[in-house]
Amino acid sequence: MDRETLNMTAVIKDKAKRGFNITKKHMSTALKADEVLIKMKTASFCGTDYHIYDYDEWAQNRLTLPLTVGHEFSGEIIKRGEKVERVQVGDIVSAETHIICGECEFCLRDEGHICENTEIIGVDTDGCFAGYVKIPAANCFVNSKDADPLHLSVQEPLGNAVHTMGHYDVKNKDVVILGTGPLGLMGIDVSKLYGAKKVIGIEINAYRREKAKELGAHAVIDPFTEDVVARVLEETNGRGADVIGEFSGNKTAIEQAFKYIKPGGKMSLLGIPSKSITLNFADDVVFKGIEIYGVVGRKIYETWHEVKRLIDSGQLNLDKIITHTMPLKDVEKAAEIMGSGKCGKIVLLPEEDDYV
Repeated sequence: MDRETLNMTAVIKDKAKRGFNITKKHMSTALKADEVLIKMKTASFCGTDYHIYDYDEWAQNRLTLPLTVGHEFSGEIIKRGEKVERVQVGDIVSAETHIICGECEFCLRDEGHICENTEIIGVDTDGCFAGYVKIPAANCFVNSKDADPLHLSVQEPLGNAVHTMGHYDVKNKDVVILGTGPLGLMGIDVSKLYGAKKVIGIEINAYRREKAKELGAHAVIDPFTEDVVARVLEETNGRGADVIGEFSGNKTAIEQAFKYIKPGGKMSLLGIPSKSITLNFADDVVFKGIEIYGVVGRKIYETWHEVKRLIDSGQLNLDKIITHTMPLKDVEKAAEIMGSGKCGKIVLLPEEDDYV
């Protein structure tokens, strides 16, 4: 990479209102000593990207504008900083999107996923909805070169699902997946691959209920038309769920889960509630002897190695979970589809003529 600057199409959040700005952006090819420059191959659209597009309360309180959006991707390293050794030019990589400090108490005890100084690519730093992106080399995960680029772009969210459903043993267990959006669908797929005896999905959206069935959920419950607690107990011979993966962030769904979790059951929570959760803590937590685990991102890099193993095995159904592909320039269409709830993962494709 001899050029000093690149001119590329980029998706920018630069106005304090709903929407994105798709524009040409100049990027210097100069790198910090620990950085790499990556040419994008694929990028996938996330719920976080929709919050940024919609410019909701979270986005208003979190973002510093202008910002190049996006954090889930695959791409090729085309240049590296002078001190970079762990990756090479030509490597096909995806990114651990949490930039961690490596120095705090949590990083030093190998719990970087809860680093107290975390910054997130595409939220706190410029992201990947562009022709090129710069990131710390420490955030690169090297992929198999013959893997499907569409699959590689969804490794970051797949890592969330693997972290959520892999924290507790689900083999031969009755498992409930709360929320069957893109991450919940991955949770179903992972749970079945890990040997769950029965997988029960709970979802209000008809499209996503059908996707859950397509992925092999043994039962899918509509909370608007069915008594969730009664149905889960019915599906589990009156005993309740052994393991619950919470992907919805829905207050009612979470509160109900504590009613149908089996004594001694395990609950992993990834969804982020916007309202306070009310529990009968004595009866539903203490006296049931349950375990609760809060899921933050992915374990670095333990989860990534497991995700790579699963992708390389060819046993996941990612082609069913990736429901849309479209050019990067159609990112606002992707946002509207995401907002409708009628999708799994959406993958964006930068076009060659986006690069100058």
